[in-house]
Amino acid sequence: MDPLTSLAAASLAFVGTHFALSHPLRAPIVKTIGENGFRGLYSLVALGTFIWAVMAFRDVGPGGQPLWDGMGEVVWIVASAIMLLASVLLAGSFIGNPALPAPGADKLAAKEPHGVFHVTRHPMMWSFALWAATHVLLSPTPRQLVMAGAVGFLAVVGANMQDRKKEALMGEAWAGWEAKTSYWPRFGGLARAGAVAWIGGIVIWLAATYGHIHANGIPAGIWRWA
Repeated sequence: MDPLTSLAAASLAFVGTHFALSHPLRAPIVKTIGENGFRGLYSLVALGTFIWAVMAFRDVGPGGQPLWDGMGEVVWIVASAIMLLASVLLAGSFIGNPALPAPGADKLAAKEPHGVFHVTRHPMMWSFALWAATHVLLSPTPRQLVMAGAVGFLAVVGANMQDRKKEALMGEAWAGWEAKTSYWPRFGGLARAGAVAWIGGIVIWLAATYGHIHANGIPAGIWRWA
């Protein structure tokens, strides 16, 4: 199989299995093997398809004509700033998030928005979408358009589908949370994201951009200029 075709197949499997397991297949699988069994299966499938996609991405190599020159210093500055915001959203998404599969979601949804939920009720999903956008911005090659495009599509569409699922599972509790929060990011809300989200986000940003040097041989974030 052509490497780019393999990447497209892996990306489709990654996205498709996420949607299938999260929505139409979730209830019958949980009924058969239980909630913990489902989570284990979901994790294995997600990890397996992601590893396949990463290996296929590397097999394609850096070849392919980019749609534009994404390696200018101004583009790097913009992309680094966006990734910092994405990291803050990711760090804050673990604090009192009623979308996460944990007990007490109804009580969390009944509270007033706090932290990164002043930005969006889907901070984790939008952090992934911003990650995808920065990678396409910097490297608009065929393999990046496929891989990052798949992640971005999964994040943006998956957030919308999560609303529908939570409406069915949580009823008025989720409807109330939707009324108090926004699907689309309102980045002015980052001013109220809180110290924990900002400190955690900066740590994630520094660690991820430093790891980028060893994973891809390309310095990112402040390490590009340090």
